Amino acid sequence: MQSEPFQVLRQIPGAGSVVLSGEAAGSGPPIVLLHGLSATRRNVVQGSKHLLRRGYRLIAYDARGHGISEPAPSYEYSDLVSDLDAVLARLDLERAALVGSSMGATTSMAFALEHPKRVPAMVQITPAYTGNARAGAEDWERMAAELERGDLEAFARVAQPDGVPERWREVAREAIRQRMERHEHPDAVAQALRQVPRSIAWEGLDPLESLELPVLVVGSRDEADPMHPLAVAQEYARRLPQAELVVEDEGQSPLAWQGARLSGAIGDFLGRAGYS
Repeated sequence: MQSEPFQVLRQIPGAGSVVLSGEAAGSGPPIVLLHGLSATRRNVVQGSKHLLRRGYRLIAYDARGHGISEPAPSYEYSDLVSDLDAVLARLDLERAALVGSSMGATTSMAFALEHPKRVPAMVQITPAYTGNARAGAEDWERMAAELERGDLEAFARVAQPDGVPERWREVAREAIRQRMERHEHPDAVAQALRQVPRSIAWEGLDPLESLELPVLVVGSRDEADPMHPLAVAQEYARRLPQAELVVEDEGQSPLAWQGARLSGAIGDFLGRAGYS
């Protein structure tokens, strides 16, 4: 099924404008995909067409400064939420299911907390936000500095968790390098690496307890990835009134990186939620 490229022009008072680039495919109930920090729109369901085959309309866009979207003066979560709102307006969508990974999970949750009636269902893939600015600022700073220097090999070494088994390290680093090569504005990604983790999307986790909509929380047992601990996903599932938690079995590779299986789990969840 052919994708339809689109662009969203965001006017920023006193700072010009920003153009967000995305694509849509399919003609069924809309699903908006939101990627993580330093990723692109390709990195949510990893290119899987499963949800298209199930009759959904998939909409994905590169966050400001990422992929082929233009740089912006600020990368606060409030900016990312406003960008999501602008994408929905550009496509004439009052309501859409939201599927977000990491930074995208936080963005979609923040949007849903502000506009619960506009989100019929939501998927949180490896959520990491705990209601305050994230720790590990030194690692984010090192990644940003290597990216500004144009040293993708050094960036990959910093970005790769220490616990990755030796036999997988080069494969993982190559995947990181390929992901970073998709960015037209690496300096903008570096700025986002410095700002997003320090940004406050909402205060504390108590607000999750009042969010009455179906939510699938996708956790990960990958202990080599300390940035997305399973405990955060479990806490989301505990607090959200209509949450389901899914996580890979012990010893399996993370569900979040298996596009076909992940999309299958999302499609099944949306069917149970009556979004079809």
